[in-house]
Amino acid sequence: MILLERTGELRRLTEALHRARQGDGGQVVITGPLGCGKSALLDAIRTRATGFRVLTATCSALEQDFAFGVARQLLDPVLAQDRAGLLSGPAGLARPVFDEDTPVDSVFAVQEAAISGLTALLRAIGAEQPVLLLIDDLQWADDPSSHWLVTLSATLKSRPILLVAATRDSTRGLLESTEIRPEPLSPQAIAELVERRTGRRPDDEFVAACHEVTGGNPMFLCAVLHHVTSPTADQVPHVQELRPARLRERLVRDLATQPRFARDFAKAAAVLGEDELVGRLAGLTDRQAHEAQRVLDQAGLVIGRPVIRDAIEESMPVGERDGWQAKAVKLLHDNGRPAEQVAARLLTVTSAQGAWAIETLGEAAATALRRGAPEVAARYLRRALRDVPRDSEQRARLLVDLATAERLFDPAASVRHISYAVPLFREVEERAAALVRIAPTALGSAPRPVRDLIDHVAAGLAHNQELAYRLEARQRYAWHSDPALLADSAQRLRQISGTTAGERELQIVLLDAAMLTARLPAHEVAAIARTVLRQEPPHPNHVHTALPLLIKVLAAADAAHEAVPWLDQALGQATNTVEQALIRAQQSFVLMHLGRPGEARAAAEHAVDLAVLDWRGDTTTAAIGLIAVAVDLRDPGLIAKLLVSRPDRDEPAGVDAVYRMLHAMGEALAGEHTQALERLQDCGRVFDAVGWRNPVLLPWCVYVARLHAQLGDFAAARDAAAAGWDRAVGWGAPLGIGRALTVLGRYTPGGQGLDMLREAVEVLHANPFERAKTLLHLGARERADGDPQAQRRLGDAHRLAVESGAERLAQRIAKELDGNSPGIVVALTRAEFKVAGLVVRGLTNAEIADELAVTSRAIEKHLTNSFRKLGIRRRTELPGALARAYPPHA
Repeated sequence: MILLERTGELRRLTEALHRARQGDGGQVVITGPLGCGKSALLDAIRTRATGFRVLTATCSALEQDFAFGVARQLLDPVLAQDRAGLLSGPAGLARPVFDEDTPVDSVFAVQEAAISGLTALLRAIGAEQPVLLLIDDLQWADDPSSHWLVTLSATLKSRPILLVAATRDSTRGLLESTEIRPEPLSPQAIAELVERRTGRRPDDEFVAACHEVTGGNPMFLCAVLHHVTSPTADQVPHVQELRPARLRERLVRDLATQPRFARDFAKAAAVLGEDELVGRLAGLTDRQAHEAQRVLDQAGLVIGRPVIRDAIEESMPVGERDGWQAKAVKLLHDNGRPAEQVAARLLTVTSAQGAWAIETLGEAAATALRRGAPEVAARYLRRALRDVPRDSEQRARLLVDLATAERLFDPAASVRHISYAVPLFREVEERAAALVRIAPTALGSAPRPVRDLIDHVAAGLAHNQELAYRLEARQRYAWHSDPALLADSAQRLRQISGTTAGERELQIVLLDAAMLTARLPAHEVAAIARTVLRQEPPHPNHVHTALPLLIKVLAAADAAHEAVPWLDQALGQATNTVEQALIRAQQSFVLMHLGRPGEARAAAEHAVDLAVLDWRGDTTTAAIGLIAVAVDLRDPGLIAKLLVSRPDRDEPAGVDAVYRMLHAMGEALAGEHTQALERLQDCGRVFDAVGWRNPVLLPWCVYVARLHAQLGDFAAARDAAAAGWDRAVGWGAPLGIGRALTVLGRYTPGGQGLDMLREAVEVLHANPFERAKTLLHLGARERADGDPQAQRRLGDAHRLAVESGAERLAQRIAKELDGNSPGIVVALTRAEFKVAGLVVRGLTNAEIADELAVTSRAIEKHLTNSFRKLGIRRRTELPGALARAYPPHA
């Protein structure tokens, strides 16, 4: 028996034993809640009662109707030795208590006489040797025994008899009793008990968790430790979740013995928690609720403790529990509690609750959406759907609201639920309004029945031109891998003015088609796209519209500068991680096409690392953008991440080919050039078959040319590069033309190739990254020819690479600049390089912050990163470090 922190209690009990041994008896009552260690103290004092006759009894709620049952437990063992002798004289009045054939009614009739006899009997036993009476769970004693014990307690002062009783409530009338109340165990005692039980010193976190879960209650603690093998910090979640079965069963049994009003209060509290309405839920007045709380606390049934609350809930049958939950929810609603508080509880109610519940769930869903919790909103709406007729328009509206929430985290389910809702609406305009809740980009992989449904509704829409434009946008994007439908996009685009929101949405889809097919020149597409963007205010919700297509169009047309601040503002407003990830993916695509690979890489990695995108539905556009970035960067890590995250489902042919192009680039970087070439050529054939011919978005000809060259077939390389050049010229975007010219110039010998490279340098003047790559190839060729311009070309290339954040490219150029130079170990970012340059010029942090319109903290962060990369500690070391790391700028 382990007793911790009970020294004071044992001392007082031992002193009482000593007094009784000397003829000065009395009574001690050990009180406290269930599991606090009362029974352990009874056992401990029994072992110290040398020379005493020890008489014991354990009371039970099941025996409360057994008259004098406790008295018999105490005295039957003694009477078994000398019944006739002991039940003589005054003690004979107690004989009816012990006669088995005495009717119960007769015992109650002679109760007062029996009590006198029992007292005389105990005195006679005490005359031979001191007596210790130990009674456990006194609160369950039968009434006649309780009456006798109260009477007895008044006579013990001058006799060698000590009564020690354990009870959860008051002393039940025992006169002049000493009361002992064991305190909860401290964290130090818990740690000692854990060490004794497990054989090792527990971690502090484990002890803290045990203290929090058990409240220092020894019985609760032992129940928890029974399920623990190692008292370490990593076991804390396990401890916090434990609900030991034996403990639950004991608690349920104890609850069953409480008065009805206390049981109802406990059930109400288990359902509502600590709420001022608990008493009303239990049907009690304030006074009754207060008394119920007192009774439960004395019994150790502290409702705030999870294990007790769970035990109470589990004690109720499913129907009863649902009934309590339903009453609680209605009570909260009627008392004006917030919709989300009521809705959270409605989720646990299985029975239908009526119109008020549906309305509350809808309000709660709207609130959850506003605070950026779409998954929670969807749970509320799914619960509401259980209470509405299956074929009603009310169900249709709830399905539309559910789809709106789901598009943030499960686009495929969103499309599916809209398709379920549409047939439930009676009016064609309502059906159309439901369908346009689906973003056009979510329909690229939609099942055939969904596409047919859109076609059917569009065919029946006669009088609402705005909805007709929006439905047409979805029709066209749903079939965006159909070359026949793509073919007339350019002509249809010229028929749309873009005056209304519906027209602009259709314009965006048509612009995307015109870009993919390259049937209109880039400058014309860019002009329309810029006009549309200027009419759309930046907002994070744009990721669930057609606007991501517009961003892609602007980047492919080499006209994405205006998209940068627009996306920055949208990201600044985003609170949902899905929206943040999608916007970061768009930023990555734009920055890459603006020649800022360092920032593009950071944005792409951020989008992927947010780990909330599964690239389904309207996230496909973002996936294609990230694939383009990964391929341009030739980043094996990013390529691998994107391949792993690819959804396991059938894709439209064009999208599937984009993923296979990514796979091919991964193979090329791994040295599998032949396999990569075959895969890329197959991708090119698919792109041509579906009409996707844009040379900036899908520069597969350029990649094929490089692979041919790596395999030593320069004639094939030139042919592929020439094909890419023809497509780029047809599209007209400087990025596509310059990139194709660079590759063609690399594999064209002599002056003609040099001229192509020089022209490419001029064409790429607005793209520092692509221009740096071209200057590297041009400088290397010129140096091989002994041209004095080579060093300057390479120096310019190095500067552009550093400014654009192209670290690996900067390292390559540094080696080309000077074979003896150690090159750049790590490149500073564009911002870091700029700040470092201003420091070298002598500006203070505050002056630099003013000039760049940023905070001083941002300047300190850039300098800290620069110092770390350059291996220096002071500002005075910066000029020399920059000169060593960046020879062209020395």
